[in-house]
Amino acid sequence: MQYQLDTAGNYLFAGPVDEFTILHVAERIREARFHRETVMRDPRTTREFLVAKLAHLPHEVFAVIFLDNRHAVLGFEILFTGTLDGASVHPREVVRRVLHHNAAAVVLAHNHPSGYPEPSMADRNITGQLKTVLGNIDTRVLDHIIVGGCQTVSFAERGLI
Repeated sequence: MQYQLDTAGNYLFAGPVDEFTILHVAERIREARFHRETVMRDPRTTREFLVAKLAHLPHEVFAVIFLDNRHAVLGFEILFTGTLDGASVHPREVVRRVLHHNAAAVVLAHNHPSGYPEPSMADRNITGQLKTVLGNIDTRVLDHIIVGGCQTVSFAERGLI
């Protein structure tokens, strides 16, 4: 289904609108709002964005929000895709993408398809590894957020970062 925007910013459709089109337009609106945030000062916005991006996935993924030195959003990428209960994370690839975006800081994120967002020991270990490796290139890890359904756990809030 094709759509266009009128001069007032309203979406115009040529005919009936199906669920896929509604979700596609909603995703574009969410992306535009997220990337328009000048500075990431509101943890709620970050959580809502990550829940919308990761909660529905049937397999585990690991993602990164790339930020500049004022915490303005440079980009978001899902870097690794795994299985129902795990995803292999390679620090070298994370560093490569951080350098590509020229990020001064990052927010790490991944989902737990089980809906239970509590961090595992493996989650804690990879967070520590990434914090060390990224620290070596002067990139701060601000948080690691786990999404389980509509619930989230923040490593920063729990004092784990």
